[in-house]
Amino acid sequence: MSHGADLFLLELFAIFVWAKVFGEIFEQMSLPGVLGEILAGVVLGPHATGLVNPSDTVGSIAEVGAIFLLFTVGLETRPSDLIRVGRASLGVALAGVAVPFVLGFSYMALRHEPQHEAVFVAAAMVATSVGITARVMSDLHVLHSPVARIILGAAVFDDILGMVVLTIVTGMTAGEGFHWLHIIVLVAEAIGFAVFMIFIGPRIVRRIRPGVQRMSSHDAPLILALAICLGLSVAATKIGMAAIIGAFFAGMVFADYDPEWRISPRAHGINEFLAPFFFFIMGSRLDIDVFNGKVWVTAIVITILAIISKIVGCGLPVLRRGWREALQVGVGMTPRGEVALIVALIGLQMKAISSQAYAVVVFMTGITTIIAPVALRYLFRGERAAVVPDQEEQEISRSTLG
Repeated sequence: MSHGADLFLLELFAIFVWAKVFGEIFEQMSLPGVLGEILAGVVLGPHATGLVNPSDTVGSIAEVGAIFLLFTVGLETRPSDLIRVGRASLGVALAGVAVPFVLGFSYMALRHEPQHEAVFVAAAMVATSVGITARVMSDLHVLHSPVARIILGAAVFDDILGMVVLTIVTGMTAGEGFHWLHIIVLVAEAIGFAVFMIFIGPRIVRRIRPGVQRMSSHDAPLILALAICLGLSVAATKIGMAAIIGAFFAGMVFADYDPEWRISPRAHGINEFLAPFFFFIMGSRLDIDVFNGKVWVTAIVITILAIISKIVGCGLPVLRRGWREALQVGVGMTPRGEVALIVALIGLQMKAISSQAYAVVVFMTGITTIIAPVALRYLFRGERAAVVPDQEEQEISRSTLG
């Protein structure tokens, strides 16, 4: 085996083991394991101790981990459930995009920062990392709750709207102005993709179901589901959305057939291996050494605005359901993640933002990612107690019938 391969395997080993060790420590403290996996990246990453410096290849594995994380979440989200909360989710997403953008842009403008820099920072505040929230809610066994459906649905709409905002921002910064035709086409493609997967996708699976059952391949349903997951991830990127949204829809079209084909247990095994790389990489990107006094002030204020804007903006549309559920939705939409970092990176590559503004976005992303899991665990503590016994009863029932 070559020396390069040895180093690569050692890197995989170190990241996976340390992420799981930190995750287990946090679980023992009754905290979400995802928080420990992110902290492992912060502590061991290149900006702290430097014990692990993730390579680009590991970064690619982390992206695949995010894809399979959302695929497994999709398997637990029936299309009928998403349709039922569609209106509420869309309202949450619209407010969750508008309020953070306005507050972020206004604050940066008041500080007399360059307009293009203010626009990019505001655009980064728009994004919601559904992977963080989904992992926490999965750990708490509340993915089947109505609030979780609204959050996941809103995150899908949020991604579509976020890509539209990014398109407009990059066009403005590049001096190209508003390309309304391109924006209209992007919106139409994104909406068409979502509508097709929600309403038509399950029907296609139902039609091919007899053929899948006749296949001789071992775990034929899983093979088909994984192929569609990867294919839809590519399709999503081709029309301007994040690959994780395609993966989410891929899992969703198989959700109705998961009890029969038992795809989830096998997919969860893949996810348990890949997801820690995703969360470790996210933690490793948090660099606190680049901050000076001015940047610290900007970063703290932007972070506070990022939290408040999502709680208020996403909570108000569902306030009629009660303040507790409104707070759950708002906090669930709070963590930023890979999308916010991608927005900041694009701005840095376009020389539209400074390294200080990039550090502000990284700080905001890291803090919201760390705070949200703790708050979600506290807010969902009652639902967790109610849902777990029901799941245990279902498992006992299955074993009895089996």
